[in-house]
Amino acid sequence: MRMKLTARALLVGSALGVVASLAAGCSSGMTPAVSQGAANPAAVASIESAVSVQEKIANGSFIQACPTAMFVEARCLALGLSELSHAPHFADTPAGYGPPQLQAAYDITKDAKNDKGGLVVVVEAGGDPKLESDLAVYRKQFGLPACIRATGCLTIVNQDGHKHPLPPIINGWLAEQSLDVDMVSANCPNCKIMVVEAHSSLGKAELTAQSAHPVAISNSWGGGEFKGENPSEHRLFSDPGVAITASAGDGGYGVIFPSAANTVTAVGGTSLYVDKSSKRGYSESVWSGSGSGCSEYIPETSWQAPIEEQDGGCTKRITSDVAYIADPDTGVAVYESIPGDGEPAGWQVWGGTSVGSPAIAAIYALSGDTTGVPASIAYANASDLYDVTTGSNGSCAPYYYLCTGEVGYDGPTGMGTPNGTKAF
Repeated sequence: MRMKLTARALLVGSALGVVASLAAGCSSGMTPAVSQGAANPAAVASIESAVSVQEKIANGSFIQACPTAMFVEARCLALGLSELSHAPHFADTPAGYGPPQLQAAYDITKDAKNDKGGLVVVVEAGGDPKLESDLAVYRKQFGLPACIRATGCLTIVNQDGHKHPLPPIINGWLAEQSLDVDMVSANCPNCKIMVVEAHSSLGKAELTAQSAHPVAISNSWGGGEFKGENPSEHRLFSDPGVAITASAGDGGYGVIFPSAANTVTAVGGTSLYVDKSSKRGYSESVWSGSGSGCSEYIPETSWQAPIEEQDGGCTKRITSDVAYIADPDTGVAVYESIPGDGEPAGWQVWGGTSVGSPAIAAIYALSGDTTGVPASIAYANASDLYDVTTGSNGSCAPYYYLCTGEVGYDGPTGMGTPNGTKAF
């Protein structure tokens, strides 16, 4: 069933819809376990066979927060790690990358500490009655300033923009909500956060997000492309001067919506490794689950036209634009106190391209410049991004750049990952 993002209901019964069949394609790539001080992954890759994301979900290594079997139109794009011992570990902190490592890896430590940021909105489905207290645990653990409703730092509203009533829990979206607010916090500790919780319409929640006049809006969800994308793109995902981000998908090579909209910044995924041999201290490769490819319906943008003229294979919108860590094996720490979504309550490790959408939205807020269509900024500032040149998310011969990490633009990681804020 095709996804129809309109201002009308996107729920079927009491469950929020997301397309059950994301464009999965083939996935392949290395996903080695990582710990503090791990060697460059190239050395590990030679002794570890590639295992696809789908296989890891099937064998229980990865946990799909929003299983496709539960929904019929769209779903969140968070993947949990079942064995926390496989995650990066750092002294006296929970498993997974936390704010210190993420800020260092993407060279935003100074900006994160000093910049006021702005309002970042995350669009969700269903409620999370413990979201505020869970966020408090996360921020206290990592020494971030408190962000609560009483001070106006945190706002939680329903799809109509009202603080009451908030929707009931929708299984699968608890971890997604905690992941999203934790990633905004990790990348922009001084940003204000608004959570819009949909009970019947993601489209209506999107319009409510825009009405708050934020700096950025994050959408960590998506579904298959459909013929009505163009009007939906312009009505729901076009707000000049606002950075609207969308996850590119977790099924490997293939395109989903709304990341296909050329009015948004499509965020692909990487595997992030501690790499003491590099000046940066970290290295990245394409995560095999990262979505990418050529849209079926959305026209190309002026900033992507030179890439398509040079490399061919597509005359329409290509995804992604930029990327961020997404591999659950090199995932991020998240706190969620309500058991569910396949994980026990407490500290968890999550990946998927759901990580990158709120993180990149927060980095846009740090930059203070979201004029025009913010996605275009990365194309004009390639030197302010880390170019990801290794790894693949599937097969796309003969136009390998659509699925393989290369020098310059490539589909899975776009123009690259943040190296400071100047490309945002």
